[in-house]
Amino acid sequence: MTDADFACGQRIFAIGDIHGRLDLLERAIAAIGRDVAAHGPAALTVTIGDYIDRGPQSRGVIDRLSDNPFPTSYVALRGNHEDYLVRFLGDPGIGPHWFTQGGQETLRSYGVQIAGPLAANLTRACNQLKAALPASHLAFLNGLNFSVSRGRYFFCHAGVRPGVPLSRQSEHDLTWIRGEFLESTVDFGKIVVHGHTPVPEPEVRPNRIDIDTGAFATGRLTCAVLSETEPPRFLAV
Repeated sequence: MTDADFACGQRIFAIGDIHGRLDLLERAIAAIGRDVAAHGPAALTVTIGDYIDRGPQSRGVIDRLSDNPFPTSYVALRGNHEDYLVRFLGDPGIGPHWFTQGGQETLRSYGVQIAGPLAANLTRACNQLKAALPASHLAFLNGLNFSVSRGRYFFCHAGVRPGVPLSRQSEHDLTWIRGEFLESTVDFGKIVVHGHTPVPEPEVRPNRIDIDTGAFATGRLTCAVLSETEPPRFLAV
């Protein structure tokens, strides 16, 4: 989908942080299918990142997303939790920090268990994860985009740094930023659609839309439906 296509009335579906909740992802896929059947095809789906950790089925989520399951074109973005996993594959030493953020749930979903002293088993766990990761999963993780822009919307996982053009945002800010972005009331040039910071309900502000409704803890995964001509609406599953 090009900007011109989107300006002609096409829709974009944007799915918030999934965090290992394959059950909710399946419901979101079905909800998008129903919306396409009701309102017509030629839409794009964007997943906003954080597919893994915390929830029980990280492997299942990656397996599902690695081969476009949507009735639309599809762009997958990188979240900070995917950043943890990819970094762990190259540096097992970050394991203890990753594990405080739900990384062991991801390891378990790939059949990797850490038994005994943590420090002595990080390299073994890393090697086991490398062996357990299907090639399609690794290709998916390495191929994730940091952002995508369509029409009046800019999609990324965490947000953007105020005062920096969208085309010059750093990969770190796109996956990790919080405070400066969340507190800013400036016009970023486009409406930033993001996750990363859980909110009870989708948060719509003049300069940004937060669609992370804490699926792993709340059991509620949000999908925004966006167009150039209509206000945002939301599919909650």
